Amino acid sequence: MIHRDYNAETERRKIVEEFYRLSHINQTYDFVKRMREEYGKLDKVEMSIWECCELLNEVVDDSDPDLDEPQIEHLLQTAEAIRKDYPNEDWLHLTALIHDLGKVLLLPSFGGLPQWAVVGDTFPLGCAFDESIVHHKYFKDNDDYNNPAYSTKNGIYKEGCGLDNVVISWGHDDYMYLVAKENNTTLPSAGLFIIRYHSFYRLHKSGAYKYLMNEEDLENLKWLKIFNKYDLYSKSKVRVDVEKVKPYYLSLIEKYFPTKLRW
Repeated sequence: MIHRDYNAETERRKIVEEFYRLSHINQTYDFVKRMREEYGKLDKVEMSIWECCELLNEVVDDSDPDLDEPQIEHLLQTAEAIRKDYPNEDWLHLTALIHDLGKVLLLPSFGGLPQWAVVGDTFPLGCAFDESIVHHKYFKDNDDYNNPAYSTKNGIYKEGCGLDNVVISWGHDDYMYLVAKENNTTLPSAGLFIIRYHSFYRLHKSGAYKYLMNEEDLENLKWLKIFNKYDLYSKSKVRVDVEKVKPYYLSLIEKYFPTKLRW
């Protein structure tokens, strides 16, 4: 199967396209600001990283044309593939395990957000929507599309301002970044960068919006590109023995995170 083929005539194509239509219409600068304020409170629940991994099995991601197996299988497939090739980068193994945990936003206990507010490709707001964004045509119905302040290449930003200063569409990436950062993870900045921008495909696939990046972003992007190869292409049918690998990942969680996190 060819991964990330949005034009393939699969039974999911229509679901995926409708998903992006809703995303492109509803993801506005003001919407993201509201979501970051609301979810930045981290007042939903207290639980461990592993508890969240187990919770994620209840989630189905409509934006992904390829993925039909439980989320935890995908997380462990990705982490184990990276572990094999980069045995000394334990932070990267853990980053792979936790990168999608923000998808719990789809569950009722986390507000039951619609799919378009949780998953799918992310993109900057506050500047023009790059033509390379998948299903770009639907942006014409986004309130920001005709806002003169947001319609130029740079919009409200300066070149080289750094992605940390750029508002990105709301979803599981930014939520998990907030959770990790606010719970004082000791993951290196490259780990946080991967969590926050792994769905920002226009940046790491076609180089769009690179002019907004600073030096640290460019360094971290190297790791994101390595990670991305595994994230997209480790979706194999080989089952992972969860109980066998669990002790290793629990030791990494203990190394880089507190026992309980606020979500």
